[in-house]
Amino acid sequence: MTHPRGSAAKSAALSAALSGAVDLSALKARAEAARKQPAPPAGGPAPSGDGPPPSSEAVIDVTEATFQAEVVERSLRQLVVVDLWAEWCGPCKQLSPVLERLAAESGGAWVVAKVDVDANPRIAQLFGAQSIPTIVAIAGGQPVDAFSGALPEPEIRKWIDALLDALRDKLPSIRDAEGGGRAEEPEDPRFTEAEEAFERGDFAAAQAAYERILDVEPANELAKNALAQVKFTARAEKADPDAVAKADADPSDIAAQLDAADLEIAENQVEAGFKRLVDTVRRTAGEDRNKVREHLVALFDLFDPADERVMKARRDLASALF
Repeated sequence: MTHPRGSAAKSAALSAALSGAVDLSALKARAEAARKQPAPPAGGPAPSGDGPPPSSEAVIDVTEATFQAEVVERSLRQLVVVDLWAEWCGPCKQLSPVLERLAAESGGAWVVAKVDVDANPRIAQLFGAQSIPTIVAIAGGQPVDAFSGALPEPEIRKWIDALLDALRDKLPSIRDAEGGGRAEEPEDPRFTEAEEAFERGDFAAAQAAYERILDVEPANELAKNALAQVKFTARAEKADPDAVAKADADPSDIAAQLDAADLEIAENQVEAGFKRLVDTVRRTAGEDRNKVREHLVALFDLFDPADERVMKARRDLASALF
């Protein structure tokens, strides 16, 4: 995982939860199993050992069988925007044409992968889609951002531009589409040091690097957001798989409540994690209450401030405190 720079800083807000909850290898295994089925009778089409070759078009239809080639593998070199839709969905008919037109205009920088959720329900389940349309950006084989609902075109353009800015040095298709005409901003060596530490799993070094940046630039939002992600990832990787059960069994165990909330958010149960901590604030006082409140507020930094789940949790927290 890397931390995007500049205008795309907020594009990673959802990824901390989403990437922890979505395992794209599940569909890969199904696709590989399907390709290993016995050969068809003589005269029939021979199966391909490598699966279908990726399409070169800006819009592609994806099924469970083609998901590995057209989404996971393609995303190693090109941004893939997965469009979860259905024929009966009215908002989908508003959003999909906009995405398709913008992809066609991108010159190959990114592609729309359309998934009919009625025909491919497992893909929708994989992403935990609660409603459609749901749009998920995939890069480097993993989800990096997502949204639901039919956003206005200006907001979609802004979302795509932020992703392209963040991924320019990671995906060849973006640089190729721009023809090298856009000058790259020089990398800040302080962020490079922190990101490299994060990528090799040295969370302590990454945290220290971001803290050094904030010592000099206390208002640096990118460093603040990245530091929150580092701290959360370090905790989530150590989380006890039974943390939720232990917390439910003993509501008075503050440490268990904090661990359980981290685990729930890492598994994309964001509302549950927020609610757990708000409820804990309500039934505690003094230092315990302050500890839980600070933990919850730190979790808010993983998300866009305009995220409805964050706004609701902030209102609930205010009510619990006063």
